Formats: sequence, structure tokens, C-alpha cells
Amino acid sequence: MNGPQTRESLANEIWRACDIMRRDNNCTGIMEYVEHLAWLLFLRFLDAQEEEWEAQAQIAGRPYTPIIDSEYRWRHWATKDWPADELLAFVHGRLIPYLRSLGGDPLRETIRSLFSERNVIVCASGYNLKDVIQIVNEINFHSQDDIFTVSQVYEELLRRLGNENRLAGEFYTPRPVVRFVVELVDPQIGEAVYDPACGTCGFLVEAYLWMKQKERTIEDHRILQERTFFGQEKKPVPAFLGLVNMMLHGVTVPRVMRRNTLEENIRNVSERFDVVVTNPPFGGTEGRHIQQNFPIQSNATELLFLQHIMKKLKPRDGARCGMVVPEGTLFRGGAFAEVKRDLLEQFNLHTVVSLPPGTFAPYSDVKTALIFFERPGPTKEIWYYELPLPEGLKKFSKGNPIQDEHFEEARKLWRGWDAYRKGLGPVEACLSERSWIVPVEEVKKRGYDLTARNPNRSGGEELPSPVEIVAGLLEKEREILSIMEELSELLENEKGNSSRKNDEEEE
Repeated sequence: MNGPQTRESLANEIWRACDIMRRDNNCTGIMEYVEHLAWLLFLRFLDAQEEEWEAQAQIAGRPYTPIIDSEYRWRHWATKDWPADELLAFVHGRLIPYLRSLGGDPLRETIRSLFSERNVIVCASGYNLKDVIQIVNEINFHSQDDIFTVSQVYEELLRRLGNENRLAGEFYTPRPVVRFVVELVDPQIGEAVYDPACGTCGFLVEAYLWMKQKERTIEDHRILQERTFFGQEKKPVPAFLGLVNMMLHGVTVPRVMRRNTLEENIRNVSERFDVVVTNPPFGGTEGRHIQQNFPIQSNATELLFLQHIMKKLKPRDGARCGMVVPEGTLFRGGAFAEVKRDLLEQFNLHTVVSLPPGTFAPYSDVKTALIFFERPGPTKEIWYYELPLPEGLKKFSKGNPIQDEHFEEARKLWRGWDAYRKGLGPVEACLSERSWIVPVEEVKKRGYDLTARNPNRSGGEELPSPVEIVAGLLEKEREILSIMEELSELLENEKGNSSRKNDEEEE
């Protein structure tokens, strides 16, 4: 290509790169070619960023030590006219091993972890790899137009990844949901924002875009770049995709770590944050060694994450969280009720938004809710809103996904609720057929059942919904599985003791 590209032509070229990789034997699935494109974009972006850092150091009259050694920088190897087989030999035999050996500072450690903790996807055909590299090489990462275009295409790829790969759905949250949560939480420059299950960093990206609107000074910019965004993700591929997502949207040094969040013992928390925005995984189970890190033990990941978040919020007025929870979290008893009691006593759980069926379609039919809580506690009353489905729809779906406009009424009524709870507006401004206020005493009488039961609905006594029934059955099944695991451990221990005893007798 010659001359500057338009946004449309650049977008078309990136999609062409995806088509090339899709035909390759190593990249036939969307997960593979998105990952492959991500690491190429990362190295291209890092090279452009190093150019800027070098220029800044030169202007300031100070030395600059490159992050990547010369022969492994993009400008050196990706612009050469390699024979196809030699290019593959270099990437497999030298480039990736070098990146896996980096260390000594946070950025190099991040690069090392991203390339060392997984099998890096590389095209099977050196000719395909050469064609894709040529396309990526044409992107001008010093141009805001090019960066914007690439970030838009990348977001669309992540959306498709979530839609087409059910395994990928767990780390992709529909962006209208993310934007609504971020808007209500309203993070400010100077506050540390944390996502303990960041996936592809949708929440952190939207938080950055929200906060960037308020950026006024060089110091504001530096704070947003270096001291604001923190994410942890258990799985290496989404962690890498998330890091690239942050960089493409403008955060050059995001603190995205590949780590199992639940391995931290919350009795000894050191690092805390002003704001948490997240959609932690739910439906999974954790073993005894993980459960021991929590005062209220459960094998349900959603309950462990909720306890983790409560501990990770700074002990200051105004520290706050907006998060997605499965509806079962709202009404389940036992350990769930214990955690909800602590939540209501230690925090102000001020808002619960019930989302319609299919919000997370097509990769999950679990009905969900959004909860928002803040310091200081305790909770006195909770505002509920039941998000309606558009007329004619029985549920959201892949073909009819949730959109930003579906939250318009929720936004308007929530502003009324926020004003009322701060003594700045009438209660009527937040009430409607789909919104209501519940005193905390009523929740306590129900055994800390936080279910959104709309009192404005006509009809007799409300029976448990199919979702509640299924969730209850799943909880019982999970308890049975937990008991079976304990029995299995006991039997294994007993078997081991008997074996040792027999050995001793034989001796």
C-alpha cells in the first residue's frame, strides 16, 4: 500500500489479515486468529511506543534503554523480506524464546508472562505470516485515526469471539452493560480502578474512556496512564487480549496481571482500590485450598469473588463497586446469606438492577443482576429497577442483543434516585412501574433475600420463578458434589493410611 490509509481502507485491511489467518492450518478458529493478530499488534504497538519514549528522552537529554533489544524489535525483523521458512524459524526459534526470557522491570515482566504462560499461536504457513505482518506493518501507531480504527476492529473481534465461542463468553461482557455500570459508578481521575476478573478488559477500557473525558492536565494524563487501572485474569489468553485492548484504547502501561485472584488470602490484603467494576465468573467451583482464603467458605466462585471485592475496597467513604452477579446470588441462603448480611452491614448496597433473560446471549442463559454498593455502611434502603425487554421480544439473543438505548429509562430514574438519597431531589423522581424502594429491615426478615420482587405487578402471591427453582437445584447439586469430594478425600487418606500400615507390618 502506498500513501496514508483511510479509516475504511485500514479496517478492510485488518479484516483481510483475519481472512488470511482463517485459511491457515494453525488459525482456523476465531480464538486462534484473534490471539495471533493480538500478539502482532502488541509488538507493533510496543515498537511505536518505544520510538516515542526514545524521542522524549532525547529532548530531555537523558539516556534511553530500549525495552526490546534491537534485533528483536519490530522495525528490525518485521520489515525484512524473509524467505517464508526462515521467518517461521526466527519467530519460533529466537523471537518467542527471547520474549519469554525478559525480566527486570514491570513492563518486561508483563511481556515475559504473556508469552511464556501459553503456547503462542503462529501461522503454519510462513507465506501467510508474511502477508499478515505486511498489513500490520502499514498501521501508523503514531496516528490517532489509525489507533482508533484498529481499536474499533479489535473490539468487534472480541465481540465476535464472545458470540461465536461459548468458552470465550465468560470473559466478554456486552458493552452496553459495561458502559451502564461504569456510568453509575462514575470513576474520577486520581482513583484506582480494579477488575479482579478482567477478561479482555472491557470494564477497564470503558472506565478509561469515561475518565479520559475529564482529563485536563499533563498530570491527569500521567495518572491515568500509570496509576489508575489494575486488572487480574486467571487465564493467559484473555489476559493477553485484555492487555492489547487497553493499549489500543490508549493506556500504554496497564497493570494487567495473569493471576488467579482467588488465591489471595483476603485476611491479609495489602493493596486496596477506590473503585471496583467487574463481571466475575459464576457457576464454577473452587477446591478447599482456595476456599481457605475466605472467612465464609463456599465452592461457588461468585460468592468468593464478592468477599474478595468487599475486602479490596479501600476503607474510606466513597469507595464503591458496580458488578454483575447471577440472580441466584440475590436469593440463596446459607453461606450466601452470611455474605449478604456482611455486605448490608459493612456497605451501603444502594442499587439492584435486574437484567432480562438473554442479556448474555448466546453464551449464557443465566439470569443476572447488577449490584452497586459503597462505603460507608450500613444499608438502610435499596432502590430496585427491573430492566424491561423491548416490545415483542421474549428474551435478548445473538440476533437481538441488548443495546445502550435499552438502559435509557434506567439511567433517568437512577439519576432521580441518586439525587433523592443525597437529599437533592424528590423520591417521586426515581419511582415507576419498574422501580421501587425496599427498606433493609424487609430484606433481613426475608433471610437476606435480595430478589427483585416488583410490588407494582398485579396478581396474587408471587411463586418462585423457574430461574429461582433451577438455581436452588443447582445449589443443592453443588453441595452434594462438595460432600462427595470430601468423602473422596477421606477415602483416599484412609487408603493411604492402610497402605502405610500394611507396609509397616510387612517390614
